[in-house]
Amino acid sequence: MPEGDTIYQACQRLHAALAGHTITRSDLRVPKLATVDLTGRAILDVTPRGKHLLTRIEGGLTLHSHLRMDGSWQLYAPGERWRGGPSYQIRAILGTAERTAVGYRLPVLELLRTADEDKAVGHLGPDLLGPDWDPERALRNILAVPDRALGEALLDQRNLAGIGNVFKSDICFILGVTPWLPVGELSEETAARVPGLSKKLLEANRNQPNRTTTGRDRPGQRLFVYGRASRPCWRCRTPIRRAQQGDGSRDRPTYWCPTCQQGPTP
Repeated sequence: MPEGDTIYQACQRLHAALAGHTITRSDLRVPKLATVDLTGRAILDVTPRGKHLLTRIEGGLTLHSHLRMDGSWQLYAPGERWRGGPSYQIRAILGTAERTAVGYRLPVLELLRTADEDKAVGHLGPDLLGPDWDPERALRNILAVPDRALGEALLDQRNLAGIGNVFKSDICFILGVTPWLPVGELSEETAARVPGLSKKLLEANRNQPNRTTTGRDRPGQRLFVYGRASRPCWRCRTPIRRAQQGDGSRDRPTYWCPTCQQGPTP
């Protein structure tokens, strides 16, 4: 599931393969970009911003993409078989003499002036893995709506950018509160831990192929609660529970330990 750490890794791979090279093949398969031809332009860099990817191209252009739940960018060598999915799922192809980047199932793909990147990502809060990280501002954003559930506040990219459903569930577990606890009911000490803990977890995973919040690197032991419904809690052995959380239009599966975490539940 793409979150801030996996987007960071994807951008690192794309940047290493493409930056400084000239585009020899350009195919953007969305209606608004169907006639765009980027061949002959150099790729300058590929930069993450929260869960967004910004591919900056010579001539003051940026190709903005977002993976959401199941999108991906894959890299292939010349002659290598493409394996990211059927061809009808391809939304973007950027090829150079050395490598070809193929974007599969991209729900967001747009080309904009680099000077106008804020139109795409300017709404985001401080980036947990970016140079604009500001823990004080992130905490103010989270606490701005006291009756909002902590889980929803963490997922809101306008508060802080990079947390997805996996980190949301496990951050709440580490804090010892349920994702449904209103942020206004957090103790001052617990609230103060949120930005630092969030950054620590994402930074620890930004170069890890296998995401872990427990510090363990064995299958089935890497996460505290996410994806572990009905399995025993690592701390107290109580079965982990699962429920949906959201506004009704974008409910997300959410996991918690009914013993180790205090607060309201569905």
